[in-house]
Amino acid sequence: MKSVKLSLSLIPVIVLSLSAGHAADAKVDVSKLPPAADKKGLSYDKDIKPIFEKSCFKCHGAEKQKGKLRLDSLDAALKGGEDGKVIEPGNSAKSTLVHAVARLDEDSAMPPADKGEPLKKEQIRLIRAWIDQGAK
Repeated sequence: MKSVKLSLSLIPVIVLSLSAGHAADAKVDVSKLPPAADKKGLSYDKDIKPIFEKSCFKCHGAEKQKGKLRLDSLDAALKGGEDGKVIEPGNSAKSTLVHAVARLDEDSAMPPADKGEPLKKEQIRLIRAWIDQGAK
């Protein structure tokens, strides 16, 4: 069996990589997120699905699932995709879906510039409020 020596200078990088969860998490500044909307009682079907239908279903719907992510049903959205969960119920600031639609990192911005218009600030605020309220 071959032994491997690690440089002590690599240990912080390894620890940061393991604790970051998603690669996008390490790159985003959540202080740049618009605040959650003040609206209470938000629901997926009534308030969020129409936003996703207009901007996300083309690549994350019933016919096509980029990254194995579907957003056309609540259960599918909560399940996440090939990179894991994208919604953290109760914590929109930690939800990678919010990071993507708020375009905090251009590498993971959704929808991509050539695939559609960015979500409006008010739409992002509604998505944040819905997630903060438990993503029901």
